[in-house]
Amino acid sequence: MGYYLNSIEPIENFRLASQSEYFVDKSKIMKELFPFFYRNDKDICITRPRRFGKSMMAHMIASFFSKAVDTSDIFDRLFIAEASEYRDYLNQYNVVFIDFSKMPRNCKSYAQYIERIEKRLIKDLIKAYPDADIDPNGAVWDAFSDVFNEYNGEKFVFVIDEWDCVFHKDFLKNNEKKEFIEFLAGLIKNQAYVAMTYMTGILPIAKYSSGSTINNFMEYTIATQSKFSEYFGFTNEEVDLLYDRYLENEEAPLLTRENLKDWYDGYRTLDGVKLYNPRSVVYALTNNRIASYWTGSGPYSEVKKYIVNDVAGMKTDVALMVEGEAVPANVEEYAATSMELQTKNEIFSAMLVYGFLNYENGCVSIPNRELMEEFKNTIAKETSYDYLRDFEKESARILERTLAMDADAVADALGYIHDTESPHKIYLDETELSSTVKLAYLSARGQYRIEQEDQAGKGYVDFIFYPRNGKGDGLILELKVDRTPEAAIKQIRDKNYALRFRGKMGEKPLTTGRILAVGISCQKGSKKHRCKIEVLE
Repeated sequence: MGYYLNSIEPIENFRLASQSEYFVDKSKIMKELFPFFYRNDKDICITRPRRFGKSMMAHMIASFFSKAVDTSDIFDRLFIAEASEYRDYLNQYNVVFIDFSKMPRNCKSYAQYIERIEKRLIKDLIKAYPDADIDPNGAVWDAFSDVFNEYNGEKFVFVIDEWDCVFHKDFLKNNEKKEFIEFLAGLIKNQAYVAMTYMTGILPIAKYSSGSTINNFMEYTIATQSKFSEYFGFTNEEVDLLYDRYLENEEAPLLTRENLKDWYDGYRTLDGVKLYNPRSVVYALTNNRIASYWTGSGPYSEVKKYIVNDVAGMKTDVALMVEGEAVPANVEEYAATSMELQTKNEIFSAMLVYGFLNYENGCVSIPNRELMEEFKNTIAKETSYDYLRDFEKESARILERTLAMDADAVADALGYIHDTESPHKIYLDETELSSTVKLAYLSARGQYRIEQEDQAGKGYVDFIFYPRNGKGDGLILELKVDRTPEAAIKQIRDKNYALRFRGKMGEKPLTTGRILAVGISCQKGSKKHRCKIEVLE
């Protein structure tokens, strides 16, 4: 047992984690890794945002395959023990576990960082394989090859955690990024001594590999691959189980199941599976307290500059997202804040990679209340966002005018927002008009749950505002381009959209207040907005 070779550190870390009261069994991932031992493409890299259980997963995988210690006492009680191949893989391999986030004391250079790793790897091999003619000053991959050739084809499973951590260190220069990638390639790529490689980090590795330098990895990112998604983050069913456990253990529970959903849910896999932030869920249950457990250092500080400085005109989109709107985006497959980002799509992609945004149906959004609070705190501290706070006040006045049925004032306000804020100077259809309407009613989300294209009556309504307190006035907004607001009102009545507020059979009405029909139109030529508001009986 050494520093990296068959280390007992990941085993001890996972043993402790598996004994915690809010442990979630993700061991089924092992069964999906078994086939990689018999494939040419046996190296995988799974990238996920911070706080999504990447390190615990790496510890578990190392603990399962490593010969260092018999870990059957841990895994016999987990899901993987049900697999027919369980005993064929448990503790059968030499595992090289490297956590690249661990730094030498007072590390000031890349040379100091990588030299420590190389020396420790070679020291481990010399100790474990004394008959191999290993050059202590030679290349690490040569040392592994010596072992492979002199010890009857001895192979190793490589488990690499936080591969990209060094990319966020101030001492790393651009040319040294290339050197580091070449180091990884030399260690792993096309090496006969590699049985399988499992690597994890935040940044997709392919973005930093020029040509074929390290093209051997099967890469699974949060935005482009659904495979392995259920193993990172907690599913709805897993949070249900944890919450039941919490109610059993906590004498005076202060959390509701809805609290957990509101604060920590909101991430989606490529195939639509809902995921919770696992670290925050566990902290909330352990502390019996809903709060933001976000740690805002590191990548968030790098992303923050793009928000604060309104790079690529981010302010309006950030304002929309802070009020709960999803913003259209063409997410790149790779992006990182260690690069200089210039376009909105690049910035959104980086924010997605780091877990600050969710991506679904071609739009990005702030996933949950925990992150919403972080965005709001960022905006509140920046004078450059003062105009947004003024805009929010104006939005509140538009809602007041709507509820007062002052249609002319609403129309004037929509025209002003269109001229000053909307990216669409000429509306081609109702979809583009809706962007102005979203901006106009930003502040309404505090009082209303706003749904767009919601099924109601005999069709789908453009916007419907459900009062959160169940007592306020409900709003139905129908939009028209090159038609009249009267036509919009007629459609609301003809299709009986107000029926949606009555609730389903046996349910209470969704509000006891008035139901207001709001027809909004704009003419392409004159760009004149008109509005009509009526009370529906």
